[in-house]
Amino acid sequence: MDHSSTSSRTGIVNGNGPTSASAATPSCFAPDRSRDIVCLGRLAVDLYAQQVGARLEDVSSFAKYLGGSSANIAFGCARLGLASAMLARVGNDHMGRFLTETLTKEGCDVSHVRVDQERLTALVLLGLKDRDTFPLIFYRENCADMAVDEADFDEAYIASSKALLITGTHFSTEQVNRTSRRALDYARRNNVRTVLDIDYRPVLWGLTDKADGETRFVASEGVTAHLQRILPLFDLVIGTEEEFRIAGGKTELVEALAMVRAVTPATLVLKRGPMGCQIIDGKVPATLDNAPIHGGVEVEVLNVLGAGDAFASGFLSGWLRDQPLEACARAANASGALVVSRHGCAPAMPTPAELDYFLREAKADPQRMRRPDRDATLARLHRVSPARKQWDEVLGFAFDHRNQFFELAQQTGADEARIAKLKGLFVEAVAQTETALGLQGRIGILSDDRYGQDALNAATGRGWWIGRPVELPGSVPLVFDHGRSIGTTLIAWPQGHIAKCLVQFHPDEPVEQRLEQEAQLRALYDATQASGHELLLEVIPPKHAHLPQAPDIVYRALKRLYNIGIYPEWWKLEPMDAEQWQAVDALIAERDPYCRGVVLLGLSAGVEQLNEGFRAAAQSATCRGFTVGRTIFHEPSHAWLAGEIGDDELIARVRHTFETLIASWRATRGATSTQFTTASHAHQEQAA
Repeated sequence: MDHSSTSSRTGIVNGNGPTSASAATPSCFAPDRSRDIVCLGRLAVDLYAQQVGARLEDVSSFAKYLGGSSANIAFGCARLGLASAMLARVGNDHMGRFLTETLTKEGCDVSHVRVDQERLTALVLLGLKDRDTFPLIFYRENCADMAVDEADFDEAYIASSKALLITGTHFSTEQVNRTSRRALDYARRNNVRTVLDIDYRPVLWGLTDKADGETRFVASEGVTAHLQRILPLFDLVIGTEEEFRIAGGKTELVEALAMVRAVTPATLVLKRGPMGCQIIDGKVPATLDNAPIHGGVEVEVLNVLGAGDAFASGFLSGWLRDQPLEACARAANASGALVVSRHGCAPAMPTPAELDYFLREAKADPQRMRRPDRDATLARLHRVSPARKQWDEVLGFAFDHRNQFFELAQQTGADEARIAKLKGLFVEAVAQTETALGLQGRIGILSDDRYGQDALNAATGRGWWIGRPVELPGSVPLVFDHGRSIGTTLIAWPQGHIAKCLVQFHPDEPVEQRLEQEAQLRALYDATQASGHELLLEVIPPKHAHLPQAPDIVYRALKRLYNIGIYPEWWKLEPMDAEQWQAVDALIAERDPYCRGVVLLGLSAGVEQLNEGFRAAAQSATCRGFTVGRTIFHEPSHAWLAGEIGDDELIARVRHTFETLIASWRATRGATSTQFTTASHAHQEQAA
């Protein structure tokens, strides 16, 4: 079968026709709804153990992710292109803001995620001991998401959606049961389809010790009775074998399903792990052998936590588009399989591009796809195809130089310690420029951590494009500034910082040197893939007499790096003529449509020389802007370090040159700015 998607944000694996109901098949959902699905339930922070195989007692570090079953589903649905919304509460705390920002970045509506002033955001600690042991502790005593109230939403909000999903935990206390029942009442009155993910967690029903979040099943007549009172209110019910046993109150699975069917006509989706799933849309058969199994893709398990939420997201992404149940099951099984092979829940959720690739490759070579975590193409798709901030323009001031500032201090007799203050003043200058010219979302800087750590700290969190160097200045072959273990360096970096590496690279340099350069770049690339940081490669071919200096040297250098499997998010290149820009554009479009773009470097060129470079790049589809340094900072820095000017004058001079370059850049782009933005987005959609 052929699996295709319409784009990285709006499509979904299909294989059986269009992504929505055709005119001949009327939709089962109400028309003209602004939301596809509202998810009501748990919204928490997951702290995942980073040491796989360790007891939770022995874990030394954790990775922070968005979590909570409903939140994971809302996140996964948004990633698969649905208009999803989250209905919950978070605390007035840093973790609550992390959750709402994470959902927002993924495209999920958080307009009805209320901030609870009295409670903290829920927290979960999780370990990965082995394939069958996942110690889990819920910190949910009087937490914010369990305080969601009827007053947090109105009927119009629920009626704005095609479907309402609620997970089982949000019927486990009087407060959330009352709130969930009110949402269901609104849904039933307004033709909103209702979905229950049973999501049975005995600890959250008070049936186990408080630290025993790992236990998945404890029989309880009280829970069964409670679930059977709400089951008639749902159109779709999703659960594991254990969850249907608690819902039906029977040990034998078929008997439990029959009891569920006795109280609800809902479509029942039974998750069977690596076997796939079974869908019962009518009478429960006498034996499950008579219910067809929609087979999944078998993979080696790293982490089962979150797989069910991924399954639900995949299923809903088809169901809400009126796709056949078989297609819904295919997307659900593939989504679950990918998440069990990855660390974390929400961030492990796949995109349509990933699902298409995974299903196609699993059909061709199922044995190879038993370890999807080892497939480089899939890993790259997971990195680049989710929604992320678009940088249509980068107006950058580069002051990541180290040797040059040391030399300036030596020339002026200034204390080397003053360089840190100088770079802090640069941040203030950039901030003033941003405010004065209204450039929010377009400003960038390059700064180092040798002299500029305070500057980096001050710049971080402002929404700026921030790059920082990893190379030892002037090293040929390439050497990293803090030693060979570049991955160790990146551990301490904020996630939004871009790893920038200047490499003097020529495709025709002696083979021994080229191989050493490429090995270092490969190590850096692999480290950023693991850490999640974006990579900017500043490629400057050396101008040695014994090396060819044809106009296409930069183009050939980039092509060589693509050939060896290095795909940086950003390139930083010296000015080229229009013909070479056209060649670079074509190369990037062919090799890496997900590339974020190119920024121009300045070296020590004068303003007019830079203007010429801007004009040559004006028609480029990939050039996003510039990151210029010495042209801006050299003269005022020398004067400031020498004591000839004060802080305000330094800031004024830096701003003047920076703003002059910005005006020049924008003047050369003119009407082409919309053109290159559109081209960038078109390339990304083609890649999906």
